[in-house]
Amino acid sequence: MAEAVAAEWAAQGVEINPASMPLTRMVNTTLDGVLGNEDALRDDIAAFAMSDLLCYRAEGPSDLVARQAEAWGPVIAWAEAALGCRFVLGAGLMPVAQPEPNQGKVLAALARYDAFRLTPLHVMTTLTGSALLALATAERALTVDAAWAAAHVDEDFQIGQWGEDEEAITRRARRYAEMSAAARLLALVG
Repeated sequence: MAEAVAAEWAAQGVEINPASMPLTRMVNTTLDGVLGNEDALRDDIAAFAMSDLLCYRAEGPSDLVARQAEAWGPVIAWAEAALGCRFVLGAGLMPVAQPEPNQGKVLAALARYDAFRLTPLHVMTTLTGSALLALATAERALTVDAAWAAAHVDEDFQIGQWGEDEEAITRRARRYAEMSAAARLLALVG
C-alpha cells in the first residue's frame, strides 16, 4: 500500500492534483476519519444492505427484468450463502423491509474488516448503491468490472433506449476509476 501511495506522489508534476491520487485520498480518509470510528462505517454499510439496490427490481420491460435477474440473482445468492441472510426482493420503488436479523449478520461479517479495508469497501458501496456488490467484490466473489456492470444494469438499459450523454459518460468514467482504486486498495491491504 505504501509503495502504491508513493507511486501516486511520484507521478505528480509541478502541481499536485489530489484528483489523480485516489489511493492517497482513501488512505488519508482512513487515517483522519475512520480509525477509531470503524463502527460508524460498518453501520452505514449495513444500512445499505438493508435497502440494497439489488433488492429493488423493475416491473418492466421484460428485457430489463431479465437483465436485472441475470446480473443480480447470483450476487443475492452469494450474499445469502456467505452472510447467512435472506433478502426480500421487491418491484418498483416502494421500500422493501428486510428481515431484522440481516443487519446483525452483515455487521458480524464486517467485524473482521479493519479501517483500511472498511474505507474502500464503503467507497464501493456508495458508488454502486449496493453493499452486496461491494462485499462480493471485496471477498473476490465478483470482479470489480462485474460489480460495476451489475450496478449499472438500469443505466445501461436506458442508454440502449435513449443514447448516451457526454456529461454522464465523463461522470461514469470518473466514478469507475474511483471504484477501481477502491478495489485495488482492498487488494493491497489484503
